[in-house]
Amino acid sequence: MSWILLLDAGNTNIKICLANEREMRPVLKLPTDIKETSDSLGLKIYDYFRLENIFPQDVKAWVISSVVPLLDGILGRAAGRFCGCPCYFVPKDIDVPVNNKYRRPAEVGSDRLVTAFAARRLYKSQGIIVIDFGTATTFDCIVDNNYLGGLICPGLNSSIRALSTQTAKLPQFCLEYAGDDLEIGISTVQSLSQGTLFGFADMVEGLVKRLKEKLACPTLVAATGGIAEKLSPLCPSMEEIEPNLLLTGLEILSRENNLFQTKLTTL
Repeated sequence: MSWILLLDAGNTNIKICLANEREMRPVLKLPTDIKETSDSLGLKIYDYFRLENIFPQDVKAWVISSVVPLLDGILGRAAGRFCGCPCYFVPKDIDVPVNNKYRRPAEVGSDRLVTAFAARRLYKSQGIIVIDFGTATTFDCIVDNNYLGGLICPGLNSSIRALSTQTAKLPQFCLEYAGDDLEIGISTVQSLSQGTLFGFADMVEGLVKRLKEKLACPTLVAATGGIAEKLSPLCPSMEEIEPNLLLTGLEILSRENNLFQTKLTTL
């Protein structure tokens, strides 16, 4: 059985997933650390292979979306040493077949392009807004097969860290997903949690409303990222939730480029 290792290298986490033509294995999440070496990171990925009972020699390629350039060389060397296979970066090595309408197309992060592509393949709506809840929160707009651009906003967890570290008296806190009704906070932590959570949800709902008016066509809203499911009760505009949309996009690209068939060295 031939496998592809899919990697989503983000600013906060690296998500990895083994896939073949029939299935995608459970996702493993590692913290992003630019101090990693190809050996240290490769050994962590090797442990993932052992967990999934997959031999490294059965992995034909690593397919990567990375927004952390310092990790790119490390990942490439790890692929060669631990699997003896090629490493493909999207979109540098594998083209993303959407019409990129950005003023400077190269400025668009690979994560945004791949999630837009995945949404276009998965959903039939003429217009799609993809909300990605990551280190930043992004809103990406697709109409037909055109990637139009979007919005970049602070991420929820990034905002929480900023409040905790840039103020003298506000404490570190964890969000409390207590329900879909706003409560007036009666403690500092509850006030922070309710204000952050509902303020963020209303930002999402308000921006979706404005974007739909701009797109002026039937539009579906799809959300991805770690907190998408937790926010969904507060954000009725989000019709589809796919926590690992980017990895799904990498799997579709691997299939469409026949990477499961042969041990390619060039595309």
